[in-house]
Amino acid sequence: MANESHSLTYYIIYWAVSALAVILTSKVIPGFKVSGFWAALAAAIVIGLVNTFIWPVLIFLTLPINLLTLGLFTFVINGAVIKIAAAFLSGFEVEGWLAAILGALVLSIVNALLHFILV
Repeated sequence: MANESHSLTYYIIYWAVSALAVILTSKVIPGFKVSGFWAALAAAIVIGLVNTFIWPVLIFLTLPINLLTLGLFTFVINGAVIKIAAAFLSGFEVEGWLAAILGALVLSIVNALLHFILV
C-alpha cells in the first residue's frame, strides 16, 4: 500500500471543489439553499465531518431496515447527514426531507464528477 501524502494546496483545492459541488447542488434542488461560497465551504466541511464520525453509527443503528430495503434506506441516512449539517450552519438551509435526500444524491454525483475532473 502506497504512503500517499498531500500538500496543503491539495486540501485547499479539495475543499473548494467540494464547496462548488454544494453551490451547484443548490442551483438544481429546490429547498437546498446556500447563501454563498463561504457558507458552501462550511457546509462541505461539516458534511465531511458528519460523514466521518456520525454516518458509520447511523448505518450501524439502521442496519436491519437497510437490509430490508436492500440498501435504499442509505439515501435517507445521507439526507439525515445533510439535515444535521444544515442544523449547525447559518447560510445553509435544507427545507424538508425530500430536498435533503435529493440534495444528498445530487451532491454525491456532482462532488464525484468535479473531483474526478478537477482534483
